Amino acid sequence: MTQKIIPVIMAGGKGTRLWPLSRSSAPKQFIQLIDEKTLFQETLERVADASVYEAPVVITNQDFRFTVAEQAREVGIDLSAIILEPVARNTAAAIAAAAFHLRQTFNEDAILLLLASDHEIDAGREWSDAVVTARDTAASGKIVTFGIKPSEPAIGYGYIEEGEVLSTGVHKVKRFVEKPQLAAAEEMLAAGGFFWNSGIFMSRVDLLLSELEAFAPAVHEAAAAAVAAAAVDLDFVRLDEESFQSSPDISIDYAVMEKTQNAAVVTSAFAWSDLGSWDAVWKLGDKDANGNVVIGQATVMNTENSLVLSRASHVAVQGLKDVAVIASEDAVYVGRLDEAQEVGKLVKVLALSKETSRLTETHPTAYRPWGGYTSLLNGDRFQVKRLFVLPGKKLSLQKHFHRSEHWICVKGTAEVTVGDKVMFVRENESVYIPQGDLHRLYNPGKIMLEMIEVQTGSYLGEDDIVRVSDEFGRG
Repeated sequence: MTQKIIPVIMAGGKGTRLWPLSRSSAPKQFIQLIDEKTLFQETLERVADASVYEAPVVITNQDFRFTVAEQAREVGIDLSAIILEPVARNTAAAIAAAAFHLRQTFNEDAILLLLASDHEIDAGREWSDAVVTARDTAASGKIVTFGIKPSEPAIGYGYIEEGEVLSTGVHKVKRFVEKPQLAAAEEMLAAGGFFWNSGIFMSRVDLLLSELEAFAPAVHEAAAAAVAAAAVDLDFVRLDEESFQSSPDISIDYAVMEKTQNAAVVTSAFAWSDLGSWDAVWKLGDKDANGNVVIGQATVMNTENSLVLSRASHVAVQGLKDVAVIASEDAVYVGRLDEAQEVGKLVKVLALSKETSRLTETHPTAYRPWGGYTSLLNGDRFQVKRLFVLPGKKLSLQKHFHRSEHWICVKGTAEVTVGDKVMFVRENESVYIPQGDLHRLYNPGKIMLEMIEVQTGSYLGEDDIVRVSDEFGRG
């Protein structure tokens, strides 16, 4: 068959298992780990073949809406829709909402491919063959999951046991197995017939919705109402908050896959990882002669089988073995690779402390629809930031009640509005914005605009802002 597949990419997670790089406001799907592109961008490119796929639908948290749009623009991928979840309700509700949206946009026979945005996949021939097999299986009336041939007794993944053969490379699902202890994982590999559960699914829209209605009626009802009452905001589809919030918080695995009689598994050996821990990143990285993966500004000596990654200061590691050393702009993590699955517990401890909770939530670099900023220095009654503004983008027309600002242009040319005056500020020039004055920053050029902003005042919080006009719909 030649029916096109509609990719649905789930990009709303706020996981912190790759802390300190990944944080709730900057999760792993939107940051650069191994390559120059983010995992989300790599996911988009994986489904970019217009002969096989329709334009993707992305469902994400409303906090990430502009990040999704900008990262898609950077890699030249047009999106069919960006659906915004008003609250987190796990994968079943997100998938149900996407399915109802697709039934409105396409038809009930449309075939959707559900993908996480934060997985690493070798999208070669084995991936392409598995997708074609899954499409044909889904068209015949099955909800297909992708099972990955295990290369080791991993304890960080769930498993699928295959049942009777349906066709070449396709089996009924006999059962799903939760993340096992090591002994159980070793037994499954020795027995054969067990595969890693990749969390990738393919189904006809009508079958997926009918199974949700049968096995998770509360999810089905909430998603239907949320899509019916959704609002279009710029390029985004905002699900109705009250309706969506009424959905149970449950995964698609528990809601449908473990109950349906129509589950099938396509087994394949394409390289796959959910990159859920630092040891997974180490396994995928390019290793030197001593088994080290070194990324960014780092030097290693007398060190073996370790991951050293720095996005900020230069890191030097000497005399260590089997460790992860991860340096972000404001935090450093050092731990054994064989304990990498426990990082989430460490983050929970950090989140409980007033002194360290910020380190689990926000990142020094924050991205906005116009570009973003990096916090460079904080002190008593002052703060220094680096602003970067994309070509043709402008900040909102705004004012602050508790601070004044000094802007110094270090790259490009800025058009600055202060009160009723409009002026151009070029490299090595500066401008002062008095407390309470309306102001706006605009990049009229063709290169990135970079400014140093020095804030002074009694209160410097991000909530001290009144937007009078904003092209991104932020009130």
